[in-house]
Amino acid sequence: MSARKLLRIAFGSILISLIVLGLKALAWWMTGSVALYSDALESVINVVTAVAAATALWFSSQPADKNHPYGHHKAEYLSAVLEGVLITLAAVSIFRAAYYGFLDPQPISAPVQGLALNMLATLVNAIWAFALVRVGTREKSLALAADGKHLFTDVITSAGVFLGLVGAVAFDMPVIDPILAALVALNIVWMGIMLMRESLGGLMDEAVPSEDLESIRSVISREADGAIEAHDIRTRQAGRATFIEFHLVVAGTMSVSDAHDICDRIERALQKEIDGARVTIHVEPDDKAKHQGIVVV
Repeated sequence: MSARKLLRIAFGSILISLIVLGLKALAWWMTGSVALYSDALESVINVVTAVAAATALWFSSQPADKNHPYGHHKAEYLSAVLEGVLITLAAVSIFRAAYYGFLDPQPISAPVQGLALNMLATLVNAIWAFALVRVGTREKSLALAADGKHLFTDVITSAGVFLGLVGAVAFDMPVIDPILAALVALNIVWMGIMLMRESLGGLMDEAVPSEDLESIRSVISREADGAIEAHDIRTRQAGRATFIEFHLVVAGTMSVSDAHDICDRIERALQKEIDGARVTIHVEPDDKAKHQGIVVV
């Protein structure tokens, strides 16, 4: 999928987030529920993070330049870190509202209309979250995938709030409302921590998952006919780009042209196998062989 299409999805996420925010804010205004206030506040964060994701996607799609020769792919990780920070700040605000609500529980007004609006917003969130995670995972876009996972957590908390408020109204126990708000805040904190952990791993140049590394090794072994071995394989991910570096040992008498042809064949195969692969191969003569790593078959 092209960067332009991903950007259109990101801007669509902003629109969806604004609609959901409007519905949840109206539900809170109608009921005065602290739990629905916490749910609406999380939707404010959804809008901010959707804007951050769209900005990061636009920036990461810019071509490499003199100051950024490896591209701008890591902008998506910065977006995810910002999401984590904002989510944590939202949780603090919800804890504060829950504390005062627990000290002075208030009855919930217009519960049916308010809960109906909240569940409509939750349904919209669930559909869009599924789409974002699916596209983000397939296209290796951390910004979209993180946005979708964030929305999925919002869906789960909204469903919990709905069930809890139904119980609070049915059993006339308004104290359940601030307790639910506090549980929502705890869930939001956990979500923020996990988002920041994932994005910081990308900023620290984590290697590709083991299954991807095995695919890389298999491609090199299969396509390096004419070489002797490949060793010192290093990988890292930056947004949708996967950087692959290794040393390729060839016969010392092999011409530069023949060695270059082998490298081109391996590079094409890796780019076909690993979407967004950026391959760097260091060619060495046979006296540099380490007799380890990948033996060419």
